[in-house]
Amino acid sequence: MNQLELIQRMPKAELHVHIEGTFEPELMFAIAQRNQIEIPYKSVEEVKQAYNFHNLQSFLDIYYAGANVLIVEQDFYDLAMAYFKKCAADHVVHTEMFFDPQTHTDRGVAFATVINGLQRACDDAKAKFGISSHLIMCFLRHLSEEAAFETLQQALPYKDQIIGVGLDSSEVGHPPSKFERVFAQAREEGFLVVAHAGEEGPAEYVWEALDLLKVNRVDHGVRSEEDPKLMQRLIAEKMPLTVCPLSNLKLCVVNDMADHNIRRLLQQGVHVTVNSDDPSYFGGYMNDNFIAIAEALALDNDELKQLAINSFEASFISDEDKQTWVEKIKALN
Repeated sequence: MNQLELIQRMPKAELHVHIEGTFEPELMFAIAQRNQIEIPYKSVEEVKQAYNFHNLQSFLDIYYAGANVLIVEQDFYDLAMAYFKKCAADHVVHTEMFFDPQTHTDRGVAFATVINGLQRACDDAKAKFGISSHLIMCFLRHLSEEAAFETLQQALPYKDQIIGVGLDSSEVGHPPSKFERVFAQAREEGFLVVAHAGEEGPAEYVWEALDLLKVNRVDHGVRSEEDPKLMQRLIAEKMPLTVCPLSNLKLCVVNDMADHNIRRLLQQGVHVTVNSDDPSYFGGYMNDNFIAIAEALALDNDELKQLAINSFEASFISDEDKQTWVEKIKALN
């Protein structure tokens, strides 16, 4: 089969997607009107224009402004269900979604409002589309350690609904070491742990994520290539990197998709996966990312299938389920 058909037909797991980053302009405008929230845009077209940003900080500015319209449980449900529909279209059969409670609790929205809306969508997506999902709660690294501890405490009553904790937001100047104690407590509480590292920040941040936070996965990690010893370790430990190609292009981590290192990393034996990050802002969902790298980097079908296999092997589903999906991918011809 041709590559476009293969990309469409392959089952895939998405391991790096921020649910707040799936907020399409049309839905943002509709929810703002429904909740009678003032936003500085008079039309959907103006919202779309605001999505034209040039670096991580300008992206975060519009990202947080958009989140302000999310008020009640139904808003979070609608946001997640819109994303699950994209998953169904792209044959993403399992997703592990990040959510940022501090973005909402700092505005006075109850933690329960956020988690209940998202969980209800997860349950309905399983029933309607057959898509399985996990929720990963992220700490905002530009906020304090104390604030992260407070958020961890808020999450404890919902441990059965949250599989892990992560670390996101502005990377530069906020190393993983800032949250070493928070992650230690999270691990003691039984959470799996992941962290953004090595996107805008240096390879040293990846070392910190591994050694201090003791992560199960590294989110992004593309700058690991700058450190040969780190590369050896990632390969030896089969440490997953949840790479987001279109995001890297949009935020100028790379200036041209042809310069992206995901194929080199794959060929060297790094356990890289493909993900969409904040797809409504970065120009594409899962299959768009696969198509972009397939075309720019001349990936062959075996490499595309390996990336899909990696996504399941790096996921937090059962070994039995992993094997089932891997066999389905291998059977595609």
